Amino acid sequence: MPPAQELTIGDLSTRSGVPQSALRFYERQGLISSRRTTGNQRRYDRTTLRRIAFIRASQRVGIPLAQVGEVLGFLPEGQPPTKEFWVRASECWQEALDDRITQLQRMRDRFTSCIGCGCLSFEECALVNPDDTLGDRGPGAHLLDARGPRTN
Repeated sequence: MPPAQELTIGDLSTRSGVPQSALRFYERQGLISSRRTTGNQRRYDRTTLRRIAFIRASQRVGIPLAQVGEVLGFLPEGQPPTKEFWVRASECWQEALDDRITQLQRMRDRFTSCIGCGCLSFEECALVNPDDTLGDRGPGAHLLDARGPRTN
C-alpha cells in the first residue's frame, strides 16, 4: 500500500518530532499550511515534513522565525525546500551567522575572564552588565548611602 499523501497533525507531529502546538503556531505564522476536511480536521501534504525540517534547522542556528518565513515565502505553495533552496538560504544568512559566531566567541572570551572575580559590576563586564555607567566610579554601591537609596 503506498504511503498516504496527506498527514494528520498527529502524524506530522510524530514524524517531525515537533509538538502539535508548535505545528499550529507555524501554521498561524504562515510557515506551513494545511487543508481542512469536511470535519474541520487539518491535513498536511507530505512535503510539509521538509518545510518543518528547514524551519527547525534554521531555528537551531539562530535564525528568527520571521526571517525563516520570508525565505519560505519564495517557495511555491506545496513545494518542499530543495537542496538548491537550502544553499540559497544559507548564502542569504551567511553574514548574519558569521556575525553571531563572532559575537558568541567574544562572549565566551569575556566569560572566561570573569571566572573567579565574583564582581557583578566591573568596568570590563559587558557580559553581565553591558550598560554599566556607574562602573566608571569604581566598585561598590553608588546610589546607596547610610540613609538608604536616593530618589532623584
